[in-house]
Amino acid sequence: MATGDAMTPFLAVLLYLGLSVDVWIQVLAGALSKPTLRAVPSNVVATGSQVTLFCEGPSEAKEYYLYKEGSEDYLMPTTILKTENKATFSVSSIQWNNAGQYTCEYKSSTGTSERSDNLELVVTGVHSSNITLSALPHMVVTSGDNVTLKCVSEWAYDVFILMKEDEKFSRHLPSQNIHPEYLGLFGALFTVGPVNPSQRWRFTCYGYYMSTPQLWSVPSNNLELLVSGKLQKPNIWAQPGSVISSGSSVTIWCEGVLKALTYAIHKEGSPDTSNTETQVDHNNMAKFSIPSVTSLNAGRYNCYSYSSAGWTERSDTLELVVTGVHDGKPTLSALPSTVVTSDGNVTLQCLSSKGYNGFVLIGTEVKFSRSQKAQFIKNAHFQALFPEISVTYSHNGPFRCYGYYTDTPYVWSEASNPLEIRVSDSQPQDHTVENIIRMTMSALILTVFGILLFYARLS
Repeated sequence: MATGDAMTPFLAVLLYLGLSVDVWIQVLAGALSKPTLRAVPSNVVATGSQVTLFCEGPSEAKEYYLYKEGSEDYLMPTTILKTENKATFSVSSIQWNNAGQYTCEYKSSTGTSERSDNLELVVTGVHSSNITLSALPHMVVTSGDNVTLKCVSEWAYDVFILMKEDEKFSRHLPSQNIHPEYLGLFGALFTVGPVNPSQRWRFTCYGYYMSTPQLWSVPSNNLELLVSGKLQKPNIWAQPGSVISSGSSVTIWCEGVLKALTYAIHKEGSPDTSNTETQVDHNNMAKFSIPSVTSLNAGRYNCYSYSSAGWTERSDTLELVVTGVHDGKPTLSALPSTVVTSDGNVTLQCLSSKGYNGFVLIGTEVKFSRSQKAQFIKNAHFQALFPEISVTYSHNGPFRCYGYYTDTPYVWSEASNPLEIRVSDSQPQDHTVENIIRMTMSALILTVFGILLFYARLS
């Protein structure tokens, strides 16, 4: 009786604290450890993909239960892995209604555990709007710098989120009108950094509405920041060459010194990865193929490679030129003629009726290329003069010229007809003069000899 009287105040305290008799029993027996709940491959899953939730408890766990917030009677099919003290709840093709907050618990011979921490299961691809992710001012970043990433959509999402390597990298940012001058363009600006070349910086972003925070849009394009490191730069070149006619194919090669995990190529001026590809080859090289080049492919390219030691320096610049875009074919001629003496030179004239800002002269090798500003001349024509094309330069022929505009310096016109420079053979002329002199001297000698012979006979 005394014992019961002693327990009465303690029971009253427990009831005052809102603890049930079942919980009180667990307290007396020793609290059960809380299970852990995780999602594989991730808690952010694209529509139609497979996901498995693992609820893990101690060895004495007998049964597991999975709950979804708002649906307390919601139970997913359970497979208990007794040897690993965990249960699996699998969904082979996840849909929008699977998104939400989940918890799990287990039962043992001593009672029921408390719930696990919440797991937020997000389903992406529910909203099909187009989202773009870009870097400001550009995606090439110096080690130690910060960079701003801009996530933009035409849909007025309430919130945007940035993901790094499929993990939540940033806090959720409210939507704002990024470009007031463009109606109906919404987004968020994320600050990333300071960046370093020892790791990869790959991002995507999503948008969602506050009413359904676990239902996200389709992902944006993938964007990878290129952090120029200190490792030896790779080599870059184009095959069959860096001057390619529109519609032809070209392959840009990037060759690293160290064995790289990946290679990246970047077109200068591109704020995002629309002109960047990553590809790995087993011979310390990667190729980036363009099956049919257009004016959009023209420009300056650099490449990088990434290994376990980090990013390399950027390569030298490859200038990729696309010809045949402008249909104003110029004409190429030599002044005063296509024949040059061994100690002389000629001037090449590139002429067009199109109002090009400049002209380019190239030979067999692009290394010879020269560029000149266009000059307006009579009859509404434009020209550029390339002087001092001598015997030495003639070996670089045949020559062709192209017209271009200064706002697109790597987009050229059709090529002019080829022009050959010939070297005049002056030796035969020299031999002819010598022969004339010899013949003249011979005739003079014979004349003098004849006069002397004549006077000798008279005497």
